[in-house]
Amino acid sequence: MSSTKLTHPNISNGWFRESGAMWPGQSMNIEVNQILHVEKSKFQDVLVFESKTYGNVLVLDGVIQVTERDEFSYQEMITHPALFSHPHPERVLVIGGGDGGVLREVIKHPQVKEAVLCDIDEA
Repeated sequence: MSSTKLTHPNISNGWFRESGAMWPGQSMNIEVNQILHVEKSKFQDVLVFESKTYGNVLVLDGVIQVTERDEFSYQEMITHPALFSHPHPERVLVIGGGDGGVLREVIKHPQVKEAVLCDIDEA
């Protein structure tokens, strides 16, 4: 059984590089231990890799979405203020939370009886 080594155009010589028109004059480089997943879905280019310093990294269309090292800061801040400000949050819908981090934070609230994650991309 042979295994094919995964590659991605944003990874060269062991480094992931995020750059583009959204950030003129700057780029982000992260050292890659190994590529874990590469997929072109109906909606986007999906890359997951293990980095040397940020843990696993999720990249969509060449843009870093979350890293294990700092994902909590986004996931917690988008979830807890909304749930703590609602008097009785029993049913929660998370739209576009494909990485599952917001859902993880939602179910930490004991009054939540139902939580649903909806994402258009199956990747």
